[in-house]
Amino acid sequence: MTIEIEDLTVQYHGQDPAVEDLSLRIEDGEFVLLTGPSGCGKSTLTRCLNGLIPHTSDALMSGRVMVNGAPTAERTVAQLATEVGLVFQNPASQLFGFTVDEELRFGPSNLGLPQHEVAERCSFALDATGIEHLRHRATRTLSGGEQQRVAIASVLAMRPRVLVLDEPTSNLDLKGSHAVLGTLARLNREHGLTILVVEHRLADVGRLANRVLVMDQGRIALDGPPAEVFSRKEFLSDLGIRYTRPFPKGECLAAREPGVTPRDAQRKPLVQLQEVEVAYDSRVVLKGLNLALYPGEFVALVGDNGAGKTTIARLLAGSLESQRGRVVWEERSRRLPLGRRVGLLFQNPLHQLFCDTVAEEIAFGPRNFAILDEEKLADLTHAAGLSGVQARNSYALSVGQQQRVALVSVLSLEPALLVLDEPTMGQDWGSLSRMMDFLTRLNGHGQAILLITHDYKLVCRYAHRILMLEGGKLSSVPPGAGPWKEFNEQKESTNEVLGT
Repeated sequence: MTIEIEDLTVQYHGQDPAVEDLSLRIEDGEFVLLTGPSGCGKSTLTRCLNGLIPHTSDALMSGRVMVNGAPTAERTVAQLATEVGLVFQNPASQLFGFTVDEELRFGPSNLGLPQHEVAERCSFALDATGIEHLRHRATRTLSGGEQQRVAIASVLAMRPRVLVLDEPTSNLDLKGSHAVLGTLARLNREHGLTILVVEHRLADVGRLANRVLVMDQGRIALDGPPAEVFSRKEFLSDLGIRYTRPFPKGECLAAREPGVTPRDAQRKPLVQLQEVEVAYDSRVVLKGLNLALYPGEFVALVGDNGAGKTTIARLLAGSLESQRGRVVWEERSRRLPLGRRVGLLFQNPLHQLFCDTVAEEIAFGPRNFAILDEEKLADLTHAAGLSGVQARNSYALSVGQQQRVALVSVLSLEPALLVLDEPTMGQDWGSLSRMMDFLTRLNGHGQAILLITHDYKLVCRYAHRILMLEGGKLSSVPPGAGPWKEFNEQKESTNEVLGT
């Protein structure tokens, strides 16, 4: 199924064009990787392919988008849904079934298909994404990565001829990421599906794609085979895009320091989780967990989807109580108001953005706590690359920009502990590196940071210590074995760099 785009321009009211004079042709059966800096128009382009723009979005569109020879402007979103399946950057925004099974059945059932075909499609989608074990789970109990795989499965159940995925691996653990990408490769190879993947992490997808598109400021800046595009290292570096290379020995400092370092053992913890147990309904997530974080350290928490990483973040932030055990803070931090004790950056930034403008959003917290410092706030805003968007509504920004707005809002409260729950969604490596370098400087001045992520390049570059969550507890397996061995193997295979 061919996609043809002619002179496409998309503009959100009162803003510069998100996509401008873009022309592109994607042939039937191609596997295309689309990348580019945050805010360059990638997500806007994907929403034009299945008719969300212009039919349901508050955006002005000119030019033509043709799917299978027919203009999307002359067809309904429902008609296009059976031809172009779109998996959003934020999977929670497209899930509404009570259970996973209901979610997958919804689309095929609304096509009026016989129940046996609906069941067959659901089984195919569950198997393809490796989530048969989630079939009867309530969607509200799923982790971010599990939501991602369910969203992909729900789109696959519609059997589209074109599959468009906006950062499909951003919330996935390594096993889930490889399962999904393997599924995409098989669908492309065996079923002839046209695949378009929007990604900032290029290593794995770059090995599958036969074509790479690089966007910049609403236009196609590079278009060609992966080897040809990735050879433009200086150009990619200028755009903040990371490319693959072998992992130098010794670069991952964190991998040498699992557990508690001798230096930490001599200090009093900032916070401890003692024999903590948490269950959702009848499913136990954390089982007698013991964990200590120390003042001024930068710790990475890793583990599979559903292992309980976000649950730990919520426990620390005080938004969740354990069924057993307790959270113990050192005395000075315990006296702080809860909002200043822990700054939590959510996986989905829209869950914590609510003001009319970016400027109001980042000043809201410190103003309420009477600690507003305009100079410090300006430094934070500049470091996050948000100086030019302060008058805009956060909901009109790209996901990467929204993530940075949420981060500045949290940092403006000067929390004793900063918890970053998957901060990579929507972020190009240049923006992410600048943000993380700034956080490293804060860490150097005593800011304690807990990083929750599946991005092992991020872990290796920034964390001082790694905590591996496995079976509801911290892994007791020695370095080099079990999950640590898999970690070391995967951080090498997914390594990417910025610069020449």
